[in-house]
Amino acid sequence: MQHAFKTYTLYLPHRQLRLTRPCVMGIMNVTSDSFFAGSRTSTDADIEHRVKQMIDQGADIIDVGACSTRPGATPVSESEEITRVKHAMSVIKRVAPESIVSVDTFRSEVARMAVEECGADIINDVSGGFMDKDMRTTVARLGVPAVVMHMRGTPATMQQLTQYDNVVADVTHELELTLRQWRDAGVTQLIADPGFGFSKTLEQNYRLMYHLHTLHALEVPILVGISRKSMIYKLLQCSPDEALNGTTVLNTVALLQGAHILRVHDVKAAVEARQLLQALTSGEN
Repeated sequence: MQHAFKTYTLYLPHRQLRLTRPCVMGIMNVTSDSFFAGSRTSTDADIEHRVKQMIDQGADIIDVGACSTRPGATPVSESEEITRVKHAMSVIKRVAPESIVSVDTFRSEVARMAVEECGADIINDVSGGFMDKDMRTTVARLGVPAVVMHMRGTPATMQQLTQYDNVVADVTHELELTLRQWRDAGVTQLIADPGFGFSKTLEQNYRLMYHLHTLHALEVPILVGISRKSMIYKLLQCSPDEALNGTTVLNTVALLQGAHILRVHDVKAAVEARQLLQALTSGEN
C-alpha cells in the first residue's frame, strides 16, 4: 500500500510551509458542542494549555474551529463565531506567535477577519465554498491557501446525501470540479480534503480510505481528518474517548498512501506514527 509522497510548497502570508514530509495539524475547538468533548476549549487557561501542549508534541499547524460542523449540528451565529475566533487567536499569538494557524470556517467574513485582523495563515472550509458564495473570492483576495473539503449539503442534511455510483470516482470528480471553481475565482493554493464522515456511510468511508492514493491525481496536497470520528468508534463499538488507537491505525494507512496533512486531536500519537513510518520506509534506500 506504500505510495510515493509528492512534495509541495505553500506560500503563507509571512513564510513558506514546505510539505517535504507529512504535517500534523492539531485541532483546537473553541466550541461547547464538538463531538469529542476532550477537544473543547473556552477559557484563556484552556486555550493556552492546549496550544503549549500541541506545540510541545510537535504540531506543525494549529486548526482553530469556533463553529461545530458535526453531523446534525446547528451553526452558531456569525458574530459568536467571530468572537470565539478572535479570543482564541489572541491567546495563540501571545503564547506561540510563530505558530502556523488555520481557521476552520465556512463563512467568508470570519475568514477575512481571521487573516486580516488576527494573522491566520490558512482557511479550512468544510463546505468547499458552497455555504457562503463569497468565500472563494474572499480567499483569493486574502492570498492564503485554502483547504477545500468534499461535502454534500450542510452538516444538518449531509448524511441524507450518500448516494454514489462509485464513491471513490465520484468524490474525486466532485473535488476536481470544486477545485476548478476555486481556481476560477482566483485562488491559486489549494489543499483537498475528501471529507471522511461527511455525506458518506461507514462503508463508503473505508472504501475511500483504501483508495486514498487516487486523489493524488488532483495534483494538490491531501489533508485527512478522521480523528476519533464515527467511522472508527461505530465500527469498533466504542466511544470517541476510546477511539485513539483506531485513529492512529487509520492515520498510518493515510500516511502510507501519501497524505500530506493529518488533522488530529492527539498530536503526540500522530507525530509518533509519522516518525515510525519514516524510519520504516528509510529502509527502502
